[in-house]
Amino acid sequence: DPGYSEKNRQKIIVNSEILNIPITIFETTIFDSVERIEDHPCYICARMRRGYLYNKAQELGCNKIALGHHFNDVIETVLMGMFYGAQMQTMMPKVKSTSHPGMELIRPLYYVHEEHIIKWKDANRLDFIRCACRFTEDISNAKYAGDVSKREEMKQLIKKMKERYDNIDINIMRSTQNVNLDTIISYRKGKEYHHFLDSYNKNEE
Repeated sequence: DPGYSEKNRQKIIVNSEILNIPITIFETTIFDSVERIEDHPCYICARMRRGYLYNKAQELGCNKIALGHHFNDVIETVLMGMFYGAQMQTMMPKVKSTSHPGMELIRPLYYVHEEHIIKWKDANRLDFIRCACRFTEDISNAKYAGDVSKREEMKQLIKKMKERYDNIDINIMRSTQNVNLDTIISYRKGKEYHHFLDSYNKNEE
């Protein structure tokens, strides 16, 4: 619990009871800490939550944490990286932790579309919460509205484009699996930076 309101915390408890899934809840003060951060608070919050989850998972004898990112989250992240971060990257379906040896992050819903999750939610009478931090609870707060709304902008953009071309979302996902390095100006592999000019004239030698 990063600092949920009692109402939102209770929703999580009720959902687990409906699905008959046992849960362990532990307290943190992440929301209080992030509230004082002005530069990219959502990014910092996400990193802190993952860190706490890794630590608790290890304490419970687990070697993985599973996050709920779905297909739409992945393709929206691709576009946000390009439009706002000037980079081409995506979420990975699984990642080995560099700060918690032996731990791995997995995303089991990677290929599941958001609309199908919503239908499943409704069929099971579940009540999902949003991020539920103070920034998203008060979307009218102009200071943080930009952070909160970028993903929604991408969601609306993709929805609009799908009206003209139904496979646009699938093609965004496939583009992350079909990268032609011969047509990329530069790329990073780990800490190594590669530029096409590095090998441009080698074929002539």
